[in-house]
Amino acid sequence: MTVPKKIVVIGGGISGLSTAYYIDKFLKESGIKSEITILEKSPSTGGKVRTLARDGFVIEKGPDSFLARKTPIIDLTRELGLENELVPTNPKAKKTYIMNNGKLHRMPPGLNLGIPTEWKPFLRSGLISPWGKVRAAMDLVLPRRKEPGDESLGGFLERRLGKEVLNNIAEPLLAGIYAGDTHQLSLQATFPQFQALEQKKRSIILGMSESKRQTPPPSGVPEEVRHSVFLSYREGLTTLIRGLEEALKKAGVRTLTGQGVKAVERLGQGQGRVILENGDSFDADGIVMAMPTYAISKVLPDLPMVQKLGGMTYVSVANVISAFDAGQIPHDLDGSGFLVPRKEGRFITACTWTSSKWMHTAPEGKVLIRCYVGRSGQEEWMGLSDEELMRRVRKDIKDLTGIEAEPLFYEITRLPKSMPQYPVGHLEIIRQAREEAARFLPGLLLTGAGFHGVGLPDCIRQGKETARQMADLMSRPRL
Repeated sequence: MTVPKKIVVIGGGISGLSTAYYIDKFLKESGIKSEITILEKSPSTGGKVRTLARDGFVIEKGPDSFLARKTPIIDLTRELGLENELVPTNPKAKKTYIMNNGKLHRMPPGLNLGIPTEWKPFLRSGLISPWGKVRAAMDLVLPRRKEPGDESLGGFLERRLGKEVLNNIAEPLLAGIYAGDTHQLSLQATFPQFQALEQKKRSIILGMSESKRQTPPPSGVPEEVRHSVFLSYREGLTTLIRGLEEALKKAGVRTLTGQGVKAVERLGQGQGRVILENGDSFDADGIVMAMPTYAISKVLPDLPMVQKLGGMTYVSVANVISAFDAGQIPHDLDGSGFLVPRKEGRFITACTWTSSKWMHTAPEGKVLIRCYVGRSGQEEWMGLSDEELMRRVRKDIKDLTGIEAEPLFYEITRLPKSMPQYPVGHLEIIRQAREEAARFLPGLLLTGAGFHGVGLPDCIRQGKETARQMADLMSRPRL
């Protein structure tokens, strides 16, 4: 009789759930029997993905969407039979604004990840001075960097496009994804395509222009969502979490919530033991740790490179959702929202006009606005009460949009230590940490947002890659 392979996945966020889903899938395809257990410390799975349904509104308390061009999430959506739940952004809300010198300026059309690819809109933009535009155009003639190693994202963009494009456009757009400081973030770990395009095309502007033309829309999804840059689900992002939970339950995967992990020990014959905080334990042939790196380092205290990885900074952020009657808004919210560069010194870092961008999020005649607070070096908000935090958010909203009305209601979501800050050299650190973990226990794999991508598609991609590794390990004879 074949003994099932016992797999434990520690962490029930999107990374852990997708890893468990694909481990089950790949092992079944290989004819390998398994018993998979997911351990999640909090009372429920899903991690930061949380959708609230309130008074006819669809409110995302964590991430609010995903990039359609990143196919791992599209593939998973189709596998779960959820493709008809996808919704696009409002095609009439294509404008996005950036604050500059206290005023909102429309982001010039043709930007691709903050890189100008259409000259006429860029040259007409009030975001960049005439000299700043000349400096950006120098990218067309500057030589490529000869050194092959990593550098900071900010250093790269300033070197290619100049300080103005970095500070006024790229920083709020790109660093906003990580809530970070571009001069501290690793280029290779955040936007490796920039470095690759510089080496291939020399000019990042020419490279991004060409890659933009070559990017096809996602396939296998309804026509109405194929040309949207961002996507969500009709009933919110928890649709994906529910789909994963149902698929895992149907597959016989066991999920235990409220179960924190204290340690991982090495047993004989390549097995490991997961010890819970309550003293219970699970013996396993394979263990996946899909947790923040600082949590992984606490469970594996004797591994030096894992400890170094665990020392990576995580930034705390918050979002504030406000609901209004449409009649309370003094003018049309004619776009998706606006970004606030660090140099502007505002309390909020960005604002999404949610009900303009996503038509499914608010009832007729209502408006939903989402503001973001916190980034690297600006985490003083953590010491504020909800009332003071809301007061400061409302002041910025009044100053920038003229909205003075008291909201119908508001929701504040605090996300402490939620945004990993990949330092220069991050990819080498994670490579060494993973090798160290494998030497400690051959069936021990590390994954999650703290490794190689914070977006939902990135976490799913990493989960799938980790699952493939685990399936390969489980197919080998035990030593």
